[in-house]
Amino acid sequence: MSAPPETPSSAHPGRRHLTLLIAPIVAMIVAGYTADALWPDLVNSNPLLLISLSAKNRYLVLVVNRLSSLSYYGVGTLRLLLPDPFFFALGWFYGEAALKWMERRTPTTGRYMRAVEGWFGKWGAPLVVLFPNNYVCLVAGASKMKPLRFAVLNIIGTIGRLLMLQVIGDIFAGPIDSILSFIAHWRIPLLVVSIALVAVFWIGELRRGKQEIDAFRELEDAADEIELGHLPPSSEPDAD
Repeated sequence: MSAPPETPSSAHPGRRHLTLLIAPIVAMIVAGYTADALWPDLVNSNPLLLISLSAKNRYLVLVVNRLSSLSYYGVGTLRLLLPDPFFFALGWFYGEAALKWMERRTPTTGRYMRAVEGWFGKWGAPLVVLFPNNYVCLVAGASKMKPLRFAVLNIIGTIGRLLMLQVIGDIFAGPIDSILSFIAHWRIPLLVVSIALVAVFWIGELRRGKQEIDAFRELEDAADEIELGHLPPSSEPDAD
């Protein structure tokens, strides 16, 4: 007599554990939106706080010459690395469900992620070093890359990214200083515009019902569907 099929609750961690994974990601999303709203003020008044909220390339380049090496590499490395273990864990624990969930939620990103998945078997280590972003981390977890190996490669790639941005900051130090002076002079108008843009974006997301934060709640349902066999296979993109 064959054993009964495994239930979804025994196949993946469950909603309580999923909440522990996505809560920090949600907090980082909110921090990123805060940085996008307030960057015209923070880039000059508190550059360290800016990259603590969001370590986007443009912010790192703008502030690299305003920070000590210890602050730039210390805070920059921590902020860039912070979301990666959570996306790796989502991939590790939810596997195909996490990939299909991401693919359905953002089709364009999904196609990119599926391409990364196809290359990962042969080029996994270089991909993590060269492109240590959220989607690569998700695929790394789903592929069951050894956590220690992932961590080492991810740290190397992140420090390499910061080093590259520092070189760019050094080469273009003059133009960057001019941009920062312009931002300082027009700080209030730029601040009003940036806050308005973030607000408009949020309103648009609310109206479309596709908020980034709400999208994470779909993952557990996707995992249940995978285990129950109800989730249709991912469709290949149409040829041009």
